[in-house]
Amino acid sequence: MFKHSVLLQGVLLAVALFAASVFALSIGNFPISMSDIGQFAATSVGWSTMDTDRYNMLSNVLIDVRLPRILAAILVGMALSGSGAAFQAVFRNPLVSPGMLGVLAGASFGAALGMLIHGDWITIQLLAFMFGLLAVGIGVAVSQIFGSGSMITLLLGGILSGAMFSALLSLVKYMADPQDQLPSIVYWLMGNLGLSGLSEVLWLSIPLLIAIAVLCFCGRAMDAMSMGDDEAKALGISVVPMRYTVILAATLASALSVSIAGMVGWVGLLVPHLARMLVGPCNARLIPASLMLGACFLLLADCLARSIAEVEVPVGIITEVLGLPMFLFVLHRARKGWN
Repeated sequence: MFKHSVLLQGVLLAVALFAASVFALSIGNFPISMSDIGQFAATSVGWSTMDTDRYNMLSNVLIDVRLPRILAAILVGMALSGSGAAFQAVFRNPLVSPGMLGVLAGASFGAALGMLIHGDWITIQLLAFMFGLLAVGIGVAVSQIFGSGSMITLLLGGILSGAMFSALLSLVKYMADPQDQLPSIVYWLMGNLGLSGLSEVLWLSIPLLIAIAVLCFCGRAMDAMSMGDDEAKALGISVVPMRYTVILAATLASALSVSIAGMVGWVGLLVPHLARMLVGPCNARLIPASLMLGACFLLLADCLARSIAEVEVPVGIITEVLGLPMFLFVLHRARKGWN
């Protein structure tokens, strides 16, 4: 009965993600009906026919414009929510988010530095990824030097690293050309899913999906570690290697998400709590549920960003606005358990 319930939850979440993706294809300055999307899909696989000019127009809108940002929303939502759930499990703290170890601040600094030196889009993505990893590496090094890698010093090292790269980011913004570079940096930091093309998204999806797969594979080990290090060791878990494996995979996912879409807040903190309310605290189920919910949440937030006004609103602003009331609702529902 339990296995059937888990399977049903997975199927419902997959159906919800598919429905959200199709709905996102129809939203935009040029609305497209569901029947047109269905006819376009049928024509693409040879099951139907359509006027050539209309087919080419729909192909341009659906495949060239909207499909890349839908894939970006799915990947970024999965990366942030999955890494957030993993960090909360590793640190046994429900208020930990992907930015706690400094990865988001480091990746933001790297991207802003790439814009400052007039780098192309590939350079900006690579610098965002590299400095995201460097920020976490500095946090881990601080914890090893001053606290032998304990959980508290690891968090403090991450906070120190994040503060340092936030200061460096402010320095980059101060040095940027206020007429050309600064607006681009500020707009990128607000979060936007339309910054990368289809080829860039597909290229970055390979390491990102590998990192997500590692987090899913480590779900049972994280369940054992949530009981304490001694209990996990008694169950045969190599605690320290497993902890740093999870941190590395979550860091890779978070850094890649920033290189795709810029800064998108609240997803990594809020979505794991919503998933925990649906499937419970078991990380073997919580991580996959967080992935699916995170993708759905960011897809719907992007639909709202594209349709709320005549000019597209950065999706990071939408997640911030939606995140606060939703998190207050989660706090209201979960306060007894946390107490």
